[in-house]
Amino acid sequence: MDTAPDLFGYRKHWAHKLGTASELPMSREEMDLLGWDRCDIVIVTGDAYVDHASFGMALMGRLLEAQGFRVGLIAQPDWTSAEAFTVLGPPALCFGIGAGNMDSMVNRYTADCCPRSDDAYSPDATGGRRPDRSVLVYAQRAREAYKDVPILLGGIEASLRRLAHYDYWSDRVRRSVLIDSKADLLLYGNAERAICEIAHRLARGEPIQQIRDVRGTAFVTRRGERPAGWSEIDASVPDAEPARRPLERARTVLRLPAFEQVRADPMLYAQAARLLHLETNPGNARALVQAHGERDLWLNPPPIPLTTAEMDRIYELPFARRPHSSYGDARIPAWEMIRFSVTIMRGCFGGCSFCSITEHEGRIIQSRSERSVLAEIADIRDRTPGFTGTISDLGGPSANMYRLACRDPVIESACRRLSCVSPEVCKNLSTDHSALIQLYRKARAVPGVKRVLIASGLRYDLAVHSPAYVRELVTHHVGGYLKIAPEHTEPGPLDKMLKPSIDSFERFRQLFEQFSREAGKEQYLIPYFIAAHPGTSDQDMLNLALWLKRNRFRPDQVQGFLPTPMALATAMYHSGWNPLRPVRAGAERVSVVRGQRQRRLHKAFLRWHDPSNWPLLRAALRRMGRADLIGNGKRHLVPSAQPAAAAPRPPAATHAARTTHAGVDKPMRPRQRRTARGARRRPPG
Repeated sequence: MDTAPDLFGYRKHWAHKLGTASELPMSREEMDLLGWDRCDIVIVTGDAYVDHASFGMALMGRLLEAQGFRVGLIAQPDWTSAEAFTVLGPPALCFGIGAGNMDSMVNRYTADCCPRSDDAYSPDATGGRRPDRSVLVYAQRAREAYKDVPILLGGIEASLRRLAHYDYWSDRVRRSVLIDSKADLLLYGNAERAICEIAHRLARGEPIQQIRDVRGTAFVTRRGERPAGWSEIDASVPDAEPARRPLERARTVLRLPAFEQVRADPMLYAQAARLLHLETNPGNARALVQAHGERDLWLNPPPIPLTTAEMDRIYELPFARRPHSSYGDARIPAWEMIRFSVTIMRGCFGGCSFCSITEHEGRIIQSRSERSVLAEIADIRDRTPGFTGTISDLGGPSANMYRLACRDPVIESACRRLSCVSPEVCKNLSTDHSALIQLYRKARAVPGVKRVLIASGLRYDLAVHSPAYVRELVTHHVGGYLKIAPEHTEPGPLDKMLKPSIDSFERFRQLFEQFSREAGKEQYLIPYFIAAHPGTSDQDMLNLALWLKRNRFRPDQVQGFLPTPMALATAMYHSGWNPLRPVRAGAERVSVVRGQRQRRLHKAFLRWHDPSNWPLLRAALRRMGRADLIGNGKRHLVPSAQPAAAAPRPPAATHAARTTHAGVDKPMRPRQRRTARGARRRPPG
């Protein structure tokens, strides 16, 4: 894999002499107090400003400040006019536009397209403080405010919309957000390297139109235009798998099906999605180009992952670790959730087809050092109000991928797998959890720390390869309940999700229960499942419901599949083809759950115990020829009649909260009964 210049090796911009701000300014008055006549860079975000490394725009602001730039921030501006975008004056270098930590459409709407009433990233959780497709709206207003100032798009919303993409909420294929916003550059993925390089080049006077060679960026050019010495491979037809063409990869661009083609032909949409995901390894990815009318959208290869030393320096920047003082006593739920947690790594090599982490952060794990993590724990202890001795999480996109990597860097750089753990854990992947075990032990030993919990999603298929890790986790780091996500029990849906078989979950459950008993603790697993995922049949959901009943799980609330832009499962949902395998005539088709009636049925199977779902389930069971499951015995799924006090009611819209899987996060409640192994299961307190 190529190397990259040290992120902190640039000569600092002259404004570093003005010192470090206690919090990035959000008004001209704050700029005056800092002695600034203007900002070099103004960041616009759809979230409230919390000066904490878990909030992407704050992290970028502090990183640019460390490079010597004067950075101001406009949080949740009034988008109905350009006036709110002028409060800090015109930036000397550029605007940086982002929707916030969440995609604005996921933030504002449920999987059933119902508006959400609140927003965890807003003061007092007030909803409606950001527009739909925030990146697009903010960029247009910033251009209206100062037409000559360069505009850079970034964050997860821009990342997931960097190419032509299916938009679930409008049920159509939309153009790249860079095309529609008329911004100058789009930065995708973890953009620290890109933003620093671009800022320094702009500061040296280089025109934004000439900055075309930065990894992790997209730009627009005239159709067919490409640099001298570059070769182009036409992959715009089905069955194009140009992985082994004898061309220099670093100077080869892959032409994807054009926007007009993928809009008109679902097969070509699936082909484009597959090619994009095959070109995500920074060690071998080629540039991509996609025509939009008379223009080409050019996508440079992904950024080079950060080193441990760079990760440490980023997370050790002088964050205030609190919301901006202008919010006063207002509650910001997203900050309250993470203020006692520590990010120890980035990336995820799981590659779940419904998840947006891989598309945004990549598959290569980037970990902080033990020293840096322990220093942040001590900082939380000393500086964060309300700390009582409990660290709420040590994790990231996954709880247990810390320092895991391919055993051979050469193999890692050449790999084109979509997942390192599906259908089985790759033989080249190290599953040694010893570094994580050591980190847990040292974290518990920090003076003033009473308890360290693990709340990030656990990859149980990896954990079973390290029983010592499971023992450490279960003995010391589970707060009574451990959330894990098997997502389904049936081979068909699991294959489309790129998730392990349910046997892996069962092996983990055996270890969990064994080590809980040995520790003398009464602890419970809370599994999560997805309804209506592509490739799921009514029979699959019935089998899942029967599994839940046998295992005495009673989900309180359920999650429905939400097609987020650029996910492979979204390509299945839109096209009906399977992009996990080559897309060609006669290739595998995928069944898709589209109508609200069938979506409600799949959710009802997950909540088989809810009387309001029994009429729908009885009708479905009769239609499926399984009336034998209707009755009042232990072998039946639903009773033959409604209880008098439980008349059926219309299904309510699910109000969903975000998870690391870009879906929804809802607890499941096991029944308060003893299992065959004797472990007592009771509802969460």
